[in-house]
Amino acid sequence: MRTLWSVVLVMVVMLVQALAGSLPAALLLDQANPLRESLGALGITLTALLLVHLIRRFPGRRPWQALGWRNPSGVLLGVLAGAVPVLAANGLALAMGASTWVPIDPSVYAWLPLAAVIVLLGQAFPEELLWRGHLFETLSTRLSPRAVVFISSAGFGVLHIFSQSAADTVTERLLYVVMAVALGFACTAARVRGGGLWMAVGVHLGFHLGMRVLPLQPVDFGVMLVLQTITLTLVGAVLLRGRRPISPDPQAGERVAA
Repeated sequence: MRTLWSVVLVMVVMLVQALAGSLPAALLLDQANPLRESLGALGITLTALLLVHLIRRFPGRRPWQALGWRNPSGVLLGVLAGAVPVLAANGLALAMGASTWVPIDPSVYAWLPLAAVIVLLGQAFPEELLWRGHLFETLSTRLSPRAVVFISSAGFGVLHIFSQSAADTVTERLLYVVMAVALGFACTAARVRGGGLWMAVGVHLGFHLGMRVLPLQPVDFGVMLVLQTITLTLVGAVLLRGRRPISPDPQAGERVAA
């Protein structure tokens, strides 16, 4: 019951931070304002930090450092680990005819750094702070490593049933959730491999950047989702291979078997 409550709480907080964090910018700035999206993303990150601080403080006091702040440079390797499987899957989808190339103005790539910042603040960091930070550390104190990986991945994926996507059939919506579970698995594996939060943030960020690099339009969205699920799962398995997950609480001084 405690585990179920922990997962449900994280799901609720994730929805609240996304809505409440972006609300001030949405109310104060019109859609044409260039600052609206970036300030909304910043609001989500600030709201996430506040909410995670509160749920870790009451009841009890979970140490903030146990969230895994070490090795911030791991975000770079994480970006690579998140982008490569998406680029590979989407490239295969293009070759198989499951997607088509959409001609765009190359100048749009000049905005990619800004898009990376918006994704980092609006999705990658606040969501990983919850799932691979707070929830991962909370579950690791009472469950086996395999259970932690499974629950963190599955819960993250199931919540994406509320996400907007190109899915327009029941099958595609289910496949989208399965793909999100695979993304959660890759991020959780990065949390284990990197020994901290930042590599998981990088994988999440890399996934979204990889989706933006190739301007593709789905022809068979289900095939694209299956390919993305396979490549993300493979990356997660590679990250976990031969690695012993370390307890996220540095004061525990324990190593648990993978």
